[in-house]
Amino acid sequence: MPAFEYSALNEKGREKKGVLEGDSPRQIRQQLREKNWVPLAVEISDQKEKSNTALPYFSSTAKINAKDLALLTRQLATLIQAGLAVEEALGAVSRQSDKSKVKSMLLAIRGRVLEGHTFASALAEYPRSFPDLYRATVAAGEESGFLDGVLEQLADFTERRHETQQKVQQAMLYPVILLFFAVLIISGMLGFIVPKLVMAFENSGGTLPLLTQWLIASSEFVKAWGVIIFLGLIFGTVAFKYSLKVEENRLRFHRLQLKIPLLNKIIIGGDSSRFASTLSILARSGVPLVEALKIAGEVMSNLCIKDAVKDVATKMQEGSSLNRAMEPCGYFSPMMIQMVASGEASGELETMLDRVARSQERDLESLVSTMVSLVEPIILLIMGVMVLVMVLAIMLPIVSMNDLVK
Repeated sequence: MPAFEYSALNEKGREKKGVLEGDSPRQIRQQLREKNWVPLAVEISDQKEKSNTALPYFSSTAKINAKDLALLTRQLATLIQAGLAVEEALGAVSRQSDKSKVKSMLLAIRGRVLEGHTFASALAEYPRSFPDLYRATVAAGEESGFLDGVLEQLADFTERRHETQQKVQQAMLYPVILLFFAVLIISGMLGFIVPKLVMAFENSGGTLPLLTQWLIASSEFVKAWGVIIFLGLIFGTVAFKYSLKVEENRLRFHRLQLKIPLLNKIIIGGDSSRFASTLSILARSGVPLVEALKIAGEVMSNLCIKDAVKDVATKMQEGSSLNRAMEPCGYFSPMMIQMVASGEASGELETMLDRVARSQERDLESLVSTMVSLVEPIILLIMGVMVLVMVLAIMLPIVSMNDLVK
């Protein structure tokens, strides 16, 4: 049965929203009336998802976050290992969820499975929530008959990736907040505090020091153009994001990223880890290596690295080994290539790729931590210098006036 999202008025006249399963919208309305609720709207969940694809970033049902994906994958793996059928596991997990977005999605997927579709094809109805890697791994698990084990691997992978993202975000949180308040404080001093302090110096008629004149000019510039500059930055950011929808612009930007020191190491390290993890989990699930390489290319964040992975897949099709195909790319470390070669020689490629992924994740976390530890004192130093300049610009005229009085 398909899932329907509804909104209705309860006995107290309050609007309620939720998800119910039924054969038709008419049956859902009847269920609501049996509860003495007044139906307002009933809409099938998968149709609502498709209708929002034109604006995926503004849709409330377009994508579930990594935390919810990791949780529901772990729950599905546990229930299927316990012997439940896929549709029963989906129903149980949907009842466990307290988020209507996740519940409606799972019930819609369950409805597709009950109609005779495979689990992987049902997941394809929600590509933003279940990426290519996820769907390909589930498809391989269904074909091989080891869906429970494959879901367990996917749960481990999803949770590990979510933890890595959280660590990076938490490490960057304090420097971003510090930078924001530094800009806010300096702008506030230039726009509101400094003009009142230097007004007395201007009325004195004396010649102001060069530093004070510069501070007054900066204050006047911020007062005159501050709002316009702020709005311009917002508009420029939005325009830049829209320009990145064009593949040529996005490719140029990604090339530029790989030329910036430290940033290129973070990007290459993250994509290398993602590449190794993807290959490892797909190879364990029985996906052919060439097909796994094509899927791994799709999950890369940088277009240049994505094109390099496609070249690796092409060379593999032509008969090359994986480590030899990876070597000319220039994006994979010698240690990673050597471990891949060792895995191919010993027949334990999946294990080696998993070790490479974990090693790359540790290196990435270490690099981000080092950058954060450098950014914090730099921001404090810049802020201290700016405040010192302001204090000097205010104190110099006072000292000059005291000398004149003496």
